[in-house]
Amino acid sequence: MPYETVAGSHELASRLGHSAAAVRAIADNRTFHVPAEALRDADDIKMKVRPRSDFVFPDAKRLTAALAIDGSYVVERIRDGLPSVLYGFAQAAAAYVDLTIMETQAAERFVDPYEIERAVNSALVTLDLPVAGAYTREGVGIATSWREAIDGLFRTKKVQVNRLDESLLDLLFRLHGRPGEAASRLPVNCPGDDCNAEVVVPSAGVECIACNEWLYPTDVLRIHEEVGEEGSNQSALGRLMSVVELLVLVGLATLLWEQSRYELMPRTLFIVDGPLAVYGPPAKLRGRALEYFQAMNAGTSGDGPYLCGLEKTGAMVDFARQLARHDIVQPGELLVCDHEILARVTNATNVQAYGKETYWGRKFIYRALDGRVVVPTVMPAVGAPYDANGGMPDPADYPTLPAILDVIDRTGSSMYVDGIIPVAAAHGKAAFPIGVGTDVLRLVATQRLGLAPSN
Repeated sequence: MPYETVAGSHELASRLGHSAAAVRAIADNRTFHVPAEALRDADDIKMKVRPRSDFVFPDAKRLTAALAIDGSYVVERIRDGLPSVLYGFAQAAAAYVDLTIMETQAAERFVDPYEIERAVNSALVTLDLPVAGAYTREGVGIATSWREAIDGLFRTKKVQVNRLDESLLDLLFRLHGRPGEAASRLPVNCPGDDCNAEVVVPSAGVECIACNEWLYPTDVLRIHEEVGEEGSNQSALGRLMSVVELLVLVGLATLLWEQSRYELMPRTLFIVDGPLAVYGPPAKLRGRALEYFQAMNAGTSGDGPYLCGLEKTGAMVDFARQLARHDIVQPGELLVCDHEILARVTNATNVQAYGKETYWGRKFIYRALDGRVVVPTVMPAVGAPYDANGGMPDPADYPTLPAILDVIDRTGSSMYVDGIIPVAAAHGKAAFPIGVGTDVLRLVATQRLGLAPSN
């Protein structure tokens, strides 16, 4: 409607519930292909299904803890009359779940809330920065503002858990090195105008040798390439949140690897909410993560570290639920997602190189013993999960897979569809509360930008 509100936006109709019905009605009269709905050649799919008995994990080595990591972000308008001024908040939470305590409660008639609380410990990293319409200082564009803000945040924000007390920047240098030996410099392509010089940047930053632009080590993330002067820049904030999730994983896994490599490390599963992947401009971190954790694997007794990502949404999840709905995958069965399955889901003719630029874990479809359907991504012990030749679809290349499936079977949650308890716990810590929660965030942002009304 043409009326403008005090926030500067246009007035919306009070009832928009009919719009979804109208769009669905239009879509029903169109012809298009949805791979998740087209379950042709079910017998061919069943040939790729493996029974749970192929992945039995010995009771003596069962994992006793799970550490899940989840993140969330929100962008808020923070001043009436200035609708273009947007401030962003992102946070990543880690929840440590003692599976032994959790399982004792499963045997009880009534769950003891105290025991459940005792089984879960959590930590949180929060970030905030102006994302659009506001800048770190006068005289800089939005890309430079983001670069400066990210550098400042990575220097000041820390992951503090027990004996771990390192900044996000410290963890970024760790990721570019090897377990126990952080990198001393990071490779950066200069973001200056008409300059793409390759410069190795120390922690303190350095001047570009070609154009004298000041370079930050966090420029290696290239998140600034995704921001623009117009729009909300929410996608860039999402990329930043994903990077922080990865760095939290690096910090916590490294802590156990250095402090308890032969005790806690072989008994703990690290779970990332979402796939083991890095998208967008920071995607080169995918290769760094794969090298880092495979080097950690080489220096750990047994098959650890145990790492997996769990997807809750996406085309593969929709496809998996269709398979379960038609009982093509039975409880306790695993579907191997080779190039033929990927071709079905992505509707592509050439899927040999699927995921090679973004994923550092391989996707599988698993139907838990209680009927839940999950899509875990698991890191191989050596090699790349996806490459130009089709990658490594064989479950035998993933020695941690049996233990991961065992934890999935043991930790079902009804908090969301097909959920597991550790991820639900992490999500509960990372999620921004609606209502009063966003009001508080808006107040914080207003104070940070100096936009609070004077008395």
